[in-house]
Formats: sequence, structure tokens, C-alpha cells
Amino acid sequence: MAGIWRRGKYWRAEVRRTPHPLQTSTFNTKAEAEAWARQIESEMDRGVFVNRKEAKITSFDELLKRYAKEVSPKKKGGDGEIIRILKLRKDKLAAYKVAELTSKVMSDYRDRRLAGDSENKPVTGSTVNRELTLIRHVLTVAVKDWGIPIEGNPVSGMRRPKENRARTRRLSSDEEKWLLAELTPSPRDENGRFGPGGCRNEWVLPVVVVAIETAMRRSEILALRWVDVFLDDRYVRLLDSKNGEARDVPLSTKAAATLSALPRDPSGHVFPITGEALKKAFTRACERAGIENLHFHDLRHEATSRLATRLDNILELSAVTGHKTVQMLKRYYHPRASDLARKLG
Repeated sequence: MAGIWRRGKYWRAEVRRTPHPLQTSTFNTKAEAEAWARQIESEMDRGVFVNRKEAKITSFDELLKRYAKEVSPKKKGGDGEIIRILKLRKDKLAAYKVAELTSKVMSDYRDRRLAGDSENKPVTGSTVNRELTLIRHVLTVAVKDWGIPIEGNPVSGMRRPKENRARTRRLSSDEEKWLLAELTPSPRDENGRFGPGGCRNEWVLPVVVVAIETAMRRSEILALRWVDVFLDDRYVRLLDSKNGEARDVPLSTKAAATLSALPRDPSGHVFPITGEALKKAFTRACERAGIENLHFHDLRHEATSRLATRLDNILELSAVTGHKTVQMLKRYYHPRASDLARKLG
């Protein structure tokens, strides 16, 4: 029989049933306490009881921290995911106990991210969807691998925001000149101090040139090692691309010359730079050059569109870019109407 008694303004319920651990909870009314006790006893009698204590004392922040340590490092793009987790841990959502995470809490988080607040700018629907997908997986891992009971994943049944329209941003010839000029390594004086103009990270310029010439993804470029670069035959080998398959990427004359001029870093990586450092340097260069609404990934769209003018065979083009379907390839091919008009004569 459950024990129920008053403690100040609240009612405390206690259920003792061997071999289960002691279960206690506090409620505003006696009726709520009795209903809870009946539910717990019924679950114990039917053999379906789940100890929810850990979900009540574990914060979502603890799950995020553990996920970043144990799960993210094993995933492709794990570095970027860890950065996203760090941002989530700063949000007030992280302070909730796991048992308190409901669809209403998640919906409030979605709306707050879309609208922005005094501390954060509004973000796009695609950004929120990526965050919600991450949250859902964190909770799934917590249930399946860490034994933390959650009654239904609160993200699964909620309404998702609309995805952004597919980007078709191209890089104009003038913008390319301005961007590369801003990425030129900053000059130094005789004391080694940086002078005005240019980029202080010497690796960013060659990364951008290689991206425009090869259509490789940022993660693929940064994962390149010298043992997989074959300059004599003018190609690089990607052993683990985003789609899970290895592929050889041919190098244009400019791309090969860019790689040949690079110093060899002791780490063996062709570009010893992190994704976050590259992102920041690229964004700042665009700001200095007055280039708006250009993301690093847009360079893959630009490169694919340029390669399509040189490789008429769609199989050859997809072999270079790594796209498995024509539909995906089409998302990255954005011919300029003026170029098509010249072909028409």
C-alpha cells in the first residue's frame, strides 16, 4: 500500500514494493498523489514499471555533454556537430531535466529560435530542423544506450518548420577577384606583426581555390592527406566521402599548381586548419570584400556549374562531384541564362 501524507503545502506519495526501488514524488493535491501511486503500483504489478528517477534528476545538458564526448567524435562531420552542441548547451533548454522535456517545451524552443531573442538572431527553418534532428538523436541514444527512460521522444511528434528553398547562389567574376584578394595572406613587417588587409590564415586561400576548381566539399578538402594526393597523375583520392564511397577527384592545372606550392605540414594533412577557423576566415573575407549572402558551400555549386560546361557527359560529371543521382546533381548545377543564350546563337 502506498504511503501518502501532507508536507506543508504539498502532498508526498511513497511506494514500496519489493524488488523495486523506493519511489517517491510530491504533488499539489492529495488526489494527484493518489493517482500517481495507483499508476506506479499498477505498473509494478503488471511488470512494466520503469524507474523514472534518473530522467528526473538528469539534465539535458548532461546528455548533450556525454553525446559530444562519446557519439559525435565517431560521426562524419562530428566537429561541426560538437560546435552545434556547444551552442545548445548555452540555451535555456539545456537546464531542463530530461523528464521535463515535452513536445510543448520543444515547440517553444523551435518558435524562439525562428523568432530570435535579445541574445540570439533569428535562424532559418533548415537550421532549426538540423538542431531538432540532433536533439531527437541525443534522446534516442539516451534511451537505447544509456538506459534513461523517456516516455516518447518529444521531438518525434512535433511540427517541423519549412526547409529553406534550395540555394542557387553563383560567384560572379568580380566577386571571385574580390574574395581571393581578401584571402591573400596579410603582409608582415620586420617584427612579424601583421599589416592591414588580407587574411592572417595562410591556408584559407588555397582551400578556396581548390574548392572552386574541384567541387569538393569542405569536409573532404580538410580531410585530405598528402598520401592521397597524386600530383604527377593530377588527382586526389577521397577514401571516405559524405556518401560513404571513395572516389578519385581530378585536378585542374590550377588546382594541381596550388597543391604543389603548399608546404608539407608534419601532421600529414594537406590543410591543417579546422572547419570553424575556415568558416570564420571566409565569412570575414566576404564582409571585407562587400560580398553578401555567400556561404562556403556555395563554392561547390559554383564549381559544379563550371565543370558542367567542360564535362558534357553526366556520368563523368557525377564521378567528379560524387553525386549518386541526377536529381542531386541538378541541385548543384545552376547555368546562367546569359551563358545558355550564347549557346543558342
